[in-house]
Amino acid sequence: MKRENQSSVSEFLLLGLPIRPKQQGVFFALFLGIYLTTVLGNLLIILLIRLDSRLHTPMYFFLSHLALADVSFSSVTVPKMLTNMHTNDKSIPYAGCITQAYFFILLVCLDNLLLAVMAYDRYVAICQPLHYTTIMRPELCVSLVAGSWLFCCVHSLLHTLLLARLSFCADNTIPHFFCDLSELLKMSCSDVSLNELLILTEGGMLVILPVSGILGSYIRIWTTVLRDPSAKKFFKVLSTCGSHLLVVSLFYGTISEVYLFSSSSSPSSNDNIIGSVMYMVVTPMLNPFIYSLRNRDMKRALETLVNRVKFLMSKHLN
Repeated sequence: MKRENQSSVSEFLLLGLPIRPKQQGVFFALFLGIYLTTVLGNLLIILLIRLDSRLHTPMYFFLSHLALADVSFSSVTVPKMLTNMHTNDKSIPYAGCITQAYFFILLVCLDNLLLAVMAYDRYVAICQPLHYTTIMRPELCVSLVAGSWLFCCVHSLLHTLLLARLSFCADNTIPHFFCDLSELLKMSCSDVSLNELLILTEGGMLVILPVSGILGSYIRIWTTVLRDPSAKKFFKVLSTCGSHLLVVSLFYGTISEVYLFSSSSSPSSNDNIIGSVMYMVVTPMLNPFIYSLRNRDMKRALETLVNRVKFLMSKHLN
């Protein structure tokens, strides 16, 4: 007799967000608005950086890739979540679930590395300003970004291939709104020790090294500032690094809440799902506002773009 818990599955069921059926419409409209704001805001940042020559610097080059990663990150999970809320169809094909897991792992990795690269850029700008142009030359910037993309693709592929070899139990219900790797491993009827070992070692190093790089960069920055403290230098550092520090705090703060500080007895609790919504849906939406509202260069570029559009519209009308 064939064992039921060894049966293969053709699809999974995503339970979605812990909201009442009567509130589905309100939350659908809310998350649709957040998603559209995320896409438009991040694409606007990319457009401004491409069009304004004053923003053709290493910092904005890295920022444009961070904005691209944020758009992609949000697009991996939110459209499917909205579709499930609108149609009340909670199913996702097996191939779609594995694909979603692949891109989710890739883009979390990419955000992680890009934030570390941006911290290094700020360190060079403040601690070695006279050598900034020679150190942060275009070739190095392209190599750092290309290396980040390549490494994250390989990293994600490795985890996904190990995931794809597993068989799953008859209960194919995922108590989440996306195909989270940890949830899929819990559902598997196969031996997942290799998957867990890879997450603990390679995944752990992927978190420890960038975080150490970010902390090290800011320790050096504040050490340099405190050697000759002045209000002018302090506010200059704050204006230069404030946006990045806020984005780093949001990203690592929400992820830590979900994966490090959550209760092991209830790994799929409502609090963890809400935390996932924060770093997967809300944070990518806030990043464009953080960088644009606190940055004079972005404001000037936006004003220039608005003036161009007004001029073209008036010329077309006349």
